[in-house]
Amino acid sequence: MSDTVTFHDLKDKSVFITGGGSGIGASLTEGFLQQGAKVAFVQRSDASEFAAKMGSKYGSTPAFIQCDITDIPALKEAMAQAASINGAFDVVVNNAANDNRHQLADITPESWDIGQAVNLRPHVFTAQAAVDGMKDAGGGSIINFSSVSYMMGNGDYPGYVAAKAAITGLTRGLARELGPHNIRVNALMPGWVLTERQMKLWATPEGLAAHLEKQCLKEHLVADDIVDATLFLASKASRMMTGQAMVVDGGVVVTG
Repeated sequence: MSDTVTFHDLKDKSVFITGGGSGIGASLTEGFLQQGAKVAFVQRSDASEFAAKMGSKYGSTPAFIQCDITDIPALKEAMAQAASINGAFDVVVNNAANDNRHQLADITPESWDIGQAVNLRPHVFTAQAAVDGMKDAGGGSIINFSSVSYMMGNGDYPGYVAAKAAITGLTRGLARELGPHNIRVNALMPGWVLTERQMKLWATPEGLAAHLEKQCLKEHLVADDIVDATLFLASKASRMMTGQAMVVDGGVVVTG
């Protein structure tokens, strides 16, 4: 959630988020609810308890639809269901991802395809499903979560960094295609955000210290640090921004 900004134009907007029930996605769901938006999200695991908690807190329960985003027909059906509840989407946030570590030698054609099916393919088909409604409404905002991991040249997950690099390219291509319809498409590039998953699986004292040394700002990122940037890209406050890659990483990489 955001304690620092209010984007008045997000009130009553229809927002769809992938992976909106845990980690960064849960913070995004709460951030949009705090702005008065109507939120729907998909999550593979059961997020009913989280959705009910948000409803009690904000008086507006997000529409949670359990869905595996690698199943494109199910994802499109979930989006149709969400749109029937909240109206055609004004904002789509492609947040869900899986950064499981793997080595080149261990990749098989099957594991490669599974990785892309989680980390890249949904970004295409959520946009495809949302675009007609956005056109009818006179515009919209699609926010694709990429990562600074490929910009840093990180190892240990080549399929993941390949997908995240591709998301930036996809974003720029879609921005060009959809711009005449006033649909903006931007990429958000988080740094190492210390979610519960990251702390449990990957963070070590040595790794945390080494990464903090690379940052200009000497404080680790948490999920809430990504919320305000996402709200900005969703809002008309960024109405002339499209095809861009916005970095929120404490000052590790640059895009210029």
